[in-house]
Amino acid sequence: MTPAGLVIRDAEAADVPAVRALLVETWHATYDGIYGWRRVAEMTNAWHSPESLHSQLGREEGVFLVALIDEEIVATASARQERDGAAMLTRLYVLPAWQGVGIGRTLLQIALACFPKAPVARLEVESQNEPAIAFYERMGFFLQRQVRFDGRDDTPNTLLMAKRLFAE
Repeated sequence: MTPAGLVIRDAEAADVPAVRALLVETWHATYDGIYGWRRVAEMTNAWHSPESLHSQLGREEGVFLVALIDEEIVATASARQERDGAAMLTRLYVLPAWQGVGIGRTLLQIALACFPKAPVARLEVESQNEPAIAFYERMGFFLQRQVRFDGRDDTPNTLLMAKRLFAE
């Protein structure tokens, strides 16, 4: 059951500090046990800097969404259109205190609905993030293959998952 008062909208420049704080909190909660606090801090500083988040606002080929309850940002999702027409989910994070109440499911559905002509949705998930893998499987995603995020040994080992969509 999704919480009452949930609002999902496009992210705005004023949201960037709260989105960054959300990402730092969720990344540490999710990945410290896998990579250690120091490496997670390095990754969040590089990947979720205010400059990086600002550059993702208003992109024509994608969406950058936030979920709010009582005007507090409790989750975020981003997705983009791939060259082959697929919708690529690039981010879906819910604050730990709000996980398990339907916000992630709702945010995922809205993000994918932004790509009505996409025949498939794809995402990458850390291979040791079992709760996320189970969530995506419940949402209809299946394992395509295991990949190294960018070919480096110190970056996440990811699973590429996909879901068929009903394009018009």
